[in-house]
Amino acid sequence: MPKGGFHGPIEKVNDYLWRIPKSYREGMRVDGLIFADEELMKLIRADQAAEQVANVAFLPGIQHASLAMPDIHWGYGFCIGGVCATDPNEGGVISPGGVGYDINCGVRLVRSNLFYQDVKPHLRRLMDTLYTHVPAGLGQDGKYRFNPRELKQLMGDGAAYLKRRGLVTASDLENTEAGGCLETADPENVTDRALERGGKQCGTLGSGNHFLEVQVVDAIFDAEAAEVMGLEKDMVCVMIHSGSRGLGYQVCDDALRDLRKAPTKYGIDLPDKQLVCAPVHSEEGEHYLGAMSAAANYGFCNRQLLMWQARESFELTFGKGWEALQMGLIYDVAHNIAKLEEHTVAGVKKKVWVHRKGATRAFPAGHPEIPAQYSAIGQPVIIPGDMGRASWVLVGQPGSMEQSFGTACHGAGRVMSRTAAVAHAAGRRIDQELLAKGIEARARSWRGLAEEQPDAYKDVDLVVNVVHQANLAKKVARMRPIGVVKG
Repeated sequence: MPKGGFHGPIEKVNDYLWRIPKSYREGMRVDGLIFADEELMKLIRADQAAEQVANVAFLPGIQHASLAMPDIHWGYGFCIGGVCATDPNEGGVISPGGVGYDINCGVRLVRSNLFYQDVKPHLRRLMDTLYTHVPAGLGQDGKYRFNPRELKQLMGDGAAYLKRRGLVTASDLENTEAGGCLETADPENVTDRALERGGKQCGTLGSGNHFLEVQVVDAIFDAEAAEVMGLEKDMVCVMIHSGSRGLGYQVCDDALRDLRKAPTKYGIDLPDKQLVCAPVHSEEGEHYLGAMSAAANYGFCNRQLLMWQARESFELTFGKGWEALQMGLIYDVAHNIAKLEEHTVAGVKKKVWVHRKGATRAFPAGHPEIPAQYSAIGQPVIIPGDMGRASWVLVGQPGSMEQSFGTACHGAGRVMSRTAAVAHAAGRRIDQELLAKGIEARARSWRGLAEEQPDAYKDVDLVVNVVHQANLAKKVARMRPIGVVKG
């Protein structure tokens, strides 16, 4: 995370929205807009991520504004928490930096019919079982194997491919964003090196900020929406955060290499070479979109298999089938992705490529792309926090369509680099600190817990309050962790 803060102009629009005017730097095509309150803005000013918001405003075809969510922090090209939409009919571009290395990193939330009092006596055994049965850690392989031909089918079909192995249900597919499949996928655009990396990693957590958490519903804020989702106070849920593993990383790495000459070829002037991009309607742009979408489908499958293994772990611990435990998928959301969506810009409906880099889709009630069961309340929006405090589920609101291309934040957002977090943890036992709070932690290494300690993140309650007050998404329930598996 670069040192030094942002010294450009930031104008207050209202209590939860701030503007970097396009007059700040010659070449900005639109304003930069940051969703934050006064307290969070102090942290944002101390970071250089706001400069990245201004940089994104240079992209050809960008619509409305370069946007950032309240969990904003420094990233590659785009800030984490960055959002932009480009119109392909106005020379709009696609930028791998607006998706990220971990393509279709995302979160899914699973309910159960167990309550805290049911699980507490068995929590240690449950976490040991999850740790044993859910592969986690850098480079860890899983029990599911796919040869190159099978991987290409999986990346083409998305999560529905797992039907032939009996590892997905119709309800699972219905409650996954985009039904678990981006139709723009072209697996032939994925390199052999990416296929090699992905063959043994589908169904694995990975490392870094990825996790599997056992959580308890701590508070209900919208009783109607909670009832539709099947959530009750003190109910035990499982939250899973992972993405497309080494395959997605390789797809991004390949794209950054292949696109490095594209800006010069198409006469695109960029303030930061990390924003390398190509017009959507170009050979290079279409190639990346096909590969990115294929990797996204792999990410949907990865989280599906992780959930399946979590269900099996609950079965082993409690001696009942997962169906009897009512471990249904509430929803699965992507938060590192680019998708073609219809939005209204300056009163005109148009199809735009929405880049969400560490940002979550938040469509409101009645939107045709959300499951029928959620049509009356809005799309579930899942926002994980840190492993010592809380996570949230919300529902999308009309304000998201009006202000942010149907988008809300994706998490708490880091305030410490991983290096700084490790230094801050020197001489401490993060696992014991969590245990003192009633949280059973399992991890492959001390360093993994140190990097992801609660102090490394903003308070997710503050971040969620901004998207709630800004009418991007509405609070439904707050979950506190009682068990966590980290890589």
